Amino acid sequence: MHNRALNHALTALTGTALAGIMAAGVAAAATDTGTGTAPMAAQQSAAAQPHKATAEAGKAKAGKTKTKAAASRTKALVAGTTTGSYFWDDGSGVNGDTGAPAGGKPMQKGLFASPSWPMHTKVKVSYNGRSVTGFVGDRGPGEPSHRGVMLDLDTYTFRYLLDGKKPASKYNTGSDAGHIKGIKYEVLSWGKGAGKHGAPRPLGG
Repeated sequence: MHNRALNHALTALTGTALAGIMAAGVAAAATDTGTGTAPMAAQQSAAAQPHKATAEAGKAKAGKTKTKAAASRTKALVAGTTTGSYFWDDGSGVNGDTGAPAGGKPMQKGLFASPSWPMHTKVKVSYNGRSVTGFVGDRGPGEPSHRGVMLDLDTYTFRYLLDGKKPASKYNTGSDAGHIKGIKYEVLSWGKGAGKHGAPRPLGG
């Protein structure tokens, strides 16, 4: 009788110990699972960051490319062809010049004279595959404009369009050519100065 009671007590005690060990194991496993999941999620988030940054950089670059492409497709406000002459009036009195340009800016490369366009109008001129972008800074040519000579170009622009070379001096193109027929003009933006929009008109017309 005594031995049987002792056996029952040992069995109960062993069962309790085993249950405690199993419970501790389950808790430890749960703890390990929790601490393992958090670092894994953090690692996945960190790994995604470079890809996200790369994607955003790609979108920004694509946006700039589209903007540049759109700008390059900007159409001229007015385009056509005309005959061009040349001049260099800087107020020095050389070659009988008539004084400083009427637009208020000093004589320079890329300063053109138009008989009618507003002062500071931005213009691109092209001939034989060469082009120069400048602005209207003076009035002219005078009487020739009534015979179809609608642009006066600075000597540097005139000589460059003619044959790609440089003038002999500011006042002399270094060429026997006095005019260039078939110059293509493109008005890129209108100036705010006095003048008329649209196709060029003869001086005073």
